[in-house]
Amino acid sequence: MPRLSWLLCGACAAVIAQFVAGMAFVKSAQGFSTRAKPSFIETWIARTAHSMAIPAKAKLRVNPIANSLQVLAEARFHWADHCASCHANDGSGETEMGKHLYPPAPDMRKDRTQQMSDGEMYYIIENGIRLSGMPAWGGSDHGEKDSWKLVHFIRHLPQLSRSEQKEMEKLNPVSPAEFEEQRQEEQFLEGKGR
Repeated sequence: MPRLSWLLCGACAAVIAQFVAGMAFVKSAQGFSTRAKPSFIETWIARTAHSMAIPAKAKLRVNPIANSLQVLAEARFHWADHCASCHANDGSGETEMGKHLYPPAPDMRKDRTQQMSDGEMYYIIENGIRLSGMPAWGGSDHGEKDSWKLVHFIRHLPQLSRSEQKEMEKLNPVSPAEFEEQRQEEQFLEGKGR
């Protein structure tokens, strides 16, 4: 048994040394800018740590909220108002904020997300992901039900229609400057700005 322990310690030390050497190379070549695409090693370590961070019991949880058109409508509203600034209305992550996170916001429509269990998605929404831009949203009054509804909506993202996206655009938050521009446009259209 002591031999196995030494072997495992040696393997861990080798992996850590390789990681440190790789990070030193990256640092000397380009620094630790978040503009660079994550390396294969960074991605592998992050995914492994992420997978290990979700308790097995959480992965097995089943969504207690039945899916319906009403649930999807409520979750669509919630997503447009709270999640779209990073993940985009369509879940692509193609937003100014989402593209500049490190790692960038994932495309929620792709297999990497869609193949997660409902419990994994729920856990991530509630608890966030350390060392990424994904915050923990759990702990609010209505959070648990809303988070489970969002799981249904995330599953719906690959089938999101153009009309649903258009509806969501009206629900997206606007900056104070955008709000003022909209107000002035409305006044002009009503004949008050002439």
